Amino acid sequence: MKPIAYVLLFALNTTLCLAGQDSLLLKIDMKIPVILVHGISDDSSKMEHMAHFLRHRGWTVYSISLKPSSGQIGIDQLAEQLNTFINEKITPTQKFDLIGFSMGGLVCRYYVQRITNPSHLDHFITLSSPHHGTLTAYLSRNKGARQMRINSEFLRDLNRDITKLNQLKFTSIWTPFDLMIIPSSSSRTGIGREIKIAALAHPLMVKNQKCLRAIETELLR
Repeated sequence: MKPIAYVLLFALNTTLCLAGQDSLLLKIDMKIPVILVHGISDDSSKMEHMAHFLRHRGWTVYSISLKPSSGQIGIDQLAEQLNTFINEKITPTQKFDLIGFSMGGLVCRYYVQRITNPSHLDHFITLSSPHHGTLTAYLSRNKGARQMRINSEFLRDLNRDITKLNQLKFTSIWTPFDLMIIPSSSSRTGIGREIKIAALAHPLMVKNQKCLRAIETELLR
């Protein structure tokens, strides 16, 4: 090969490498903040494994602790707490992603559908959330539990305009082996994207590796 060919080959290889680095840096720069919302009777520590997973991959992650989280107050009131938290962490012009686990998914839905403008968000992901209620909610009589009962007034109202979620990138992730959300199909919405993960129990959804990988893929979509 002639010397000039070596020079051209080296230049081409260098250009491709730099382009690849620029592309990688662009993807990292495009990662917007993620807000994590836990489920009933939990706090932000429940989402710590997921938070660590996402931070290790370049995301800025914030986790809220809703108080009280065991259902003594309504999901709508918890959504107001979420609104305050987001206003403290995210600037008015900044996009962000939202992930809600179990009851946290309903807290997020109320926030998205009743409090904020959906265009402020990029992705919204729910994990094993009782979008259509759960039989386990009948085990308690407090306000939050009553709102999560099948065909509750709260869920009927929220599901009347569920198509509002089509204004952003919405994904519901669920497991058919869920023993907390009964029936497990209640975690399905019929809109947006749906991902079924074979996690063997409801609490494992926030730590299941397939679930975490699916979340990473969705956030990069």
